[in-house]
Formats: sequence, C-alpha cells, structure tokens
Amino acid sequence: MRSLCLRCLRPQVTCYCAQVPQVESRTRVVFLQHPRERRVAIGTARMAHLALPNSELYVGVDFSGHSRLEELAARPERVAVLFPGEEAIPLEEAREQPPETLIVVDGTWPLARKVVKTNPLLAGLPRIGFVPRRPSNYRIRAEPADHCVSTIEAVVEVLGALEGEQERFDSMLRAFNYMVDTQLDRQATRTEPPRRRIYKSAWQPPSELRAISEDFEHLVLLYAEANAHPSGEGIPAELVHLVAMRPSTGERFEAVLAPRQPLARSTPLHVELPEETLLAGEPLEAGLARFQAFLRPGDKFAVWTTFALDLLRRDGFPVPDAVNVRLSCARALKHKSGGVEQGAALLGAPLPEPWAPGRAGRRIAALEAVVRALDERGRATEPPSRNRPAA
Repeated sequence: MRSLCLRCLRPQVTCYCAQVPQVESRTRVVFLQHPRERRVAIGTARMAHLALPNSELYVGVDFSGHSRLEELAARPERVAVLFPGEEAIPLEEAREQPPETLIVVDGTWPLARKVVKTNPLLAGLPRIGFVPRRPSNYRIRAEPADHCVSTIEAVVEVLGALEGEQERFDSMLRAFNYMVDTQLDRQATRTEPPRRRIYKSAWQPPSELRAISEDFEHLVLLYAEANAHPSGEGIPAELVHLVAMRPSTGERFEAVLAPRQPLARSTPLHVELPEETLLAGEPLEAGLARFQAFLRPGDKFAVWTTFALDLLRRDGFPVPDAVNVRLSCARALKHKSGGVEQGAALLGAPLPEPWAPGRAGRRIAALEAVVRALDERGRATEPPSRNRPAA
C-alpha cells in the first residue's frame, strides 16, 4: 500500500509540498470544492489553498446554513465569485474596486455549475470572469475548451490582475508544473498496468481503432482559434483562424479571418499570431467559401474537441459528421491522453513540421500525428485482405 503525504494527499513519491511557496495576498480566497473533486488526486484547489495563507477551503454541494458563507453573502459589496456568466464583470473592471474576498468554486464545469445553482447565496453575489493570458498547462486532464484553465491557474491569473505583481503569484505554478511533469513522466515510464481502469466499459481494440482507419479516406482534420472576450463582456467568441488537412492526400487549408468585433487584448497571445496579421485577415464569407470548396461529399471532420465545430456552426457553416479523435486516442491508450500534443507523445507518434503559423499550426500537426498513429493501429487489426498501404 502506498504511503500518502498528509499535507498534499499525494503519494509520497509524487509529493509536491517542497514546491509550494507561501504567497501573501490582500484578497481572502475561499474555495468551495465539490466532494467529487476532493477525490481527484491531480486536483489543484488544495494546492492553491496550501500556497495562500489567506485562504479557506470548504467541501460540499449544498452550503445552506453554512455560517461562513452566510457571513460573506451579507457583505456583497466586498465579495465576488470567480465564475463565468452573462453578468460576470471583466477583470479590468473588477480591478477598479477589487473585492476583499474571492469565492472560487472548484470542480469540473458540470459540478461547479451544480454548486452555484444549489446555493442561492452565491447567485446573489457579483461574479468575475476572465480570459487567461495563455493556454492551460493542465496536460494531464482534459479541459472542455482551449480557453479553460485549472483552478490554481485561474486563481493565479485573477489575483495577479487584482493585486498586481503577477510574477509573485505566478510562483504558485511551480508546484502545479512539477505535478504535471511528474505525472507525465510516470505515465511514460510505467510498465505495469494501471491500478484501475479509467473507462468502466470494456475496451474493444478492433472496433475502437478501426473507427479512424475505416473513415481515413474521408477524414478532414480540423482545428480553429477564436477571438474570445471575457465572458462578462457578453461578446461571443468568433472564428479567426481555421486550419484543415486531408491526411489521405496531404491537402491543406488555412484561413486567417478578420475579426468582426473588437480584437480581445489576449487573443494575439493565445492564438500566437501578431495583432496586425489578425486584423489583416480575409473576410469571413470569403474564407468560409474557400473552405466549403476545399471539402468533398462524404467528408468527415476529425477533431480533438468540439470547439472548432461550435465556431463554424455559430457562423452558419454546414458542419458534416465528425470523429472524436480524443476519445479514440484515449481508448487506444486505455487512459486519458490530455491535450492533442500529449496524446501524440503518448502514442509515440513523431510530430510533422507545422505548416501553418501560430498555435493552430502546432495543434493541427499533432492531430495529424495522432490520426496517422491510430490509423496504423487500426489497420493492424484488420484482416490481411483489407489492409492498405500507409499514406
């Protein structure tokens, strides 16, 4: 039986306590953690709590009658909830009159929404929303969208913005990065089978792996970037960079689309394209018309997340059927794969040179590597008569 560190609750061999700094903050941070999240070994709320002496951590779903929460709710002018929503105010506005206490709801998005919905006291408090400066480094846990980050990354971002001295709060990420790197190293060197199966249903190698291989001739790999404003501004994300690739033939497509709304300050940083490049992009209608001409009848999109599909649908583009590459990759590995670049590494798939600029160029190259690796595995499970030469 493995011994646990009683402070961080991680196995002693992966304890991150030595990496946790003590960071003083004017803002009191109160973490409300869903009970399921408490059982997640790679969660980050406890890590943030350990790094912030001026913080509290409570576990539960229904905080009715919770004296501390009632005390905070009685002073709404001094308290804010870090949670997106139509009424959330952006960080720039919150900085003008920063809250004394910041309530942070910890859990997956469905679990966190349940906590907020279950507690009317939270609904009556001001909310703060934000768009992070950079993509999440949470490579050992899948995020629902590219602009989502872990709890500790969110707290670091917001406290740095509210109080200044961003580098001082960034030091909290040392333990986070150590945990991520340690977990990935152990996954890469593990020789024994996992102690428990991530997926409860039985894994069936032939059908899962052939899902990519059987559609290979019709697959179009797809990745997209957005001009995303803080959720509190009420401006929906819009498509600004679209890349696609047909692995069976090597055909490629790229469109940089001029934003139709003001360019969010963080967009160039996230998509890794200069502001002038984005502003000089082609009109949306022209770019989507070129993309429609690139497609063929019977094509299927292959995506790592549904974000690109959602952006296309928002602009009225007719989206064909799509293949969930992340799920196929996870089934092939028998455990979660993290981001697409991590999925390629875990499959041992060599990354081709990016042919498009920015983050989209790296991601579409990694997606190609994953799909080719899964196709190769899928063909290895087919009867000899059905095997075909590799592309």
